[in-house]
Amino acid sequence: MIDLYTAATPNGHKVSIALEELGLPYTLKVLDLSQGEQKTPAFLAINPNGRIPAIVDHGLDGFAVFESGACLVYLAEKTGQLMPTDVKGRSLVMQWLMFQMGGIGPMMGQANVFFRYFPEKIPSVIDRYQGESKRLFRVLDERLKDHEFLAGDYSIADIANWAWVRTHRWSGVEVDDLPHLVRWRDAIRARPAVQRGIERPGSKVDLTRDGDAGAQRFAEEARRMVEMGQSLKGSAP
Repeated sequence: MIDLYTAATPNGHKVSIALEELGLPYTLKVLDLSQGEQKTPAFLAINPNGRIPAIVDHGLDGFAVFESGACLVYLAEKTGQLMPTDVKGRSLVMQWLMFQMGGIGPMMGQANVFFRYFPEKIPSVIDRYQGESKRLFRVLDERLKDHEFLAGDYSIADIANWAWVRTHRWSGVEVDDLPHLVRWRDAIRARPAVQRGIERPGSKVDLTRDGDAGAQRFAEEARRMVEMGQSLKGSAP
């Protein structure tokens, strides 16, 4: 049995989607990030960095894994699914996974902070992170022009990138002019395991839409975290 320590963020949903796709039994342990539950001594013993998600594999002597990408690789290698075992195939998946970890996630995360949460609106900074997010989306679109998925068959690379791309409107970036990305986004969204994964846990606000009262409350709560000097990276979508 696996314990999943998580919250309703793109990084958290990466791992719940993977667990659902792999059919692995797991226990959901949802942390209230606004209350700082990710900073408690009990959780810091699992992830010293105090960020979600993290997993504990009780089938392997309570082995803990933190960082969302590391969790995905661990689960893929544990099951022999969602990532090829040959050197070239595995490398291709890892390349597109690292593309998300080093690019899509950080850029969209910063776009969220400055577009949604930061109390002072700085247009040049917002433009910087939204523009870089859009550039990265174009890279994905170009790749998907001739490929159904990012790295051969459907893999953890698709799961990782999709969990963030699906929230593009929350970052203030549109994708209607990227038809291959839209096709891929919608195809993955239709997978039953993906639909279950994004409800484990379900978000208080639909980050794929904009403008409702729930979204406003969510942004205000995140803004208070910024004003208190807390880092949102890895703690809010």
